[in-house]
Amino acid sequence: MDKYKKLAADTLIFAIGSFGSKILMLFLTRLYTHNISSGDNSTKSLLEQTATFLIPIATLSIADAVLRYGLDRDYKKKEIYTSACLVEAAGLLATVLLSPLLNFLPYAHGYVLLLVAYIIASAFRQLNSQFVRSRNMLKLFALDGILATLSLFVFNVIFISVLHLGVLGFMLSAILSDFCSAVFLFIVAKLWKFLGRRYINPEVIKTMLRFSIPMIPTAILWTITEFSDRVFVRYMTNAHSPDVGAAAAGVYDAASKVPHLISMVSTIFFQAWNMSAITASKSKDKSDFYEKIFSAYQSMIFVGAAFMIAFVKLLCNILIDSSTDPSYARAFEFTPILIIGVLTMTLNQFLSSIYTATQKTTHSFWTSLVAAGSNLILNAVLIYQWGVQGAVIATFISYFLCYIVRIIDTRKLIYFYVNHIHFACNMIVLFVMSIGAITEPFFVVPMQACFLIFMVWFNFADIMQTVKKLLKRS
Repeated sequence: MDKYKKLAADTLIFAIGSFGSKILMLFLTRLYTHNISSGDNSTKSLLEQTATFLIPIATLSIADAVLRYGLDRDYKKKEIYTSACLVEAAGLLATVLLSPLLNFLPYAHGYVLLLVAYIIASAFRQLNSQFVRSRNMLKLFALDGILATLSLFVFNVIFISVLHLGVLGFMLSAILSDFCSAVFLFIVAKLWKFLGRRYINPEVIKTMLRFSIPMIPTAILWTITEFSDRVFVRYMTNAHSPDVGAAAAGVYDAASKVPHLISMVSTIFFQAWNMSAITASKSKDKSDFYEKIFSAYQSMIFVGAAFMIAFVKLLCNILIDSSTDPSYARAFEFTPILIIGVLTMTLNQFLSSIYTATQKTTHSFWTSLVAAGSNLILNAVLIYQWGVQGAVIATFISYFLCYIVRIIDTRKLIYFYVNHIHFACNMIVLFVMSIGAITEPFFVVPMQACFLIFMVWFNFADIMQTVKKLLKRS
């Protein structure tokens, strides 16, 4: 199948399987903000980020290698899955033995056992889902996404809305949802057929670890970039700005959920693109392929971001419930710049696929180090002065610096043309729109309408160029 057609078909499958569930996930934000105070919401977020931080360490990021080598016809899938399970089981056993150290985290008191269970369930779900993707069982992968989200929603309603268990209810919901998903994939995809002692291949394990181990610090650094914002906002008690503390951190977390509309669409596309990037990396016209896809992708998320910023207050009112905790009503002040930050992160995510395709995962590490290092420094300075808004600005700048480094570095591996003037014009318009959305001048409505029309016109050609290419090839 032509690679343009395959990318379009795979994206459609992921979209059908994921869109409804992603929307459902967004409405969970409203459920959380209605039933959990801003202070407890901060605790929930920190526990979630801690799990995200520890999973790549506990599993040695072996799930990333499962997708990369599972798609490679030079490797046997039974050896890939058995090797991955062996590595992951060893890492999770070590995590259990070291889990008492988690008691040193002030926000983890009373949640350590649940945190470990969360890590184990999530790790095996990731492993099984990535292996299913590597076998091109995309419909099953998409179906699992729907069922996992539905189960998470139901568990949240039971434990949080009905039983009022708060943070405890969130942890139980996440654990049960991931566990059910992992078991569902294991049974339906008959993954036990890919397990066996005779499939243990030390050379395959070494190859996979050489690929996955550099991904560990990469995943950790991205988590630090998100995690540090919340920690600084919550615990910087000596800040010049009064906009810090547990409640402020909870509001920041709620505001950060709204830009997930962008990452939602991005994730659907990225799941398909990551597979295409790997399989197309050896083709002769890969430069043209990467250029066309990146150009259209960039234009689409710029237009999407413009619409979100124009209607940011409405989106916040829909997705965030401030009736029980009025402090959530301020979330719209922080959301516009966060939208631009998440947009920049999705571009970084696109570029990371080049490192995966070319097996240059060490580049992914050191470019992520740029984001994490700058984020820590900027948080210390900007949150001290401006509180939550300082964290928002620090997030954008750190992602933007990473983008600059990656757009230079990745094109040394696979060169493709990028229109930097087009990128700069889009960013300037989004920032002007953000200032209007935050300050709300009397002319904000016609101003945002004019900028929206401009963004659609300015990006229309790049989007249509790729659409025509897809229709022609299809």
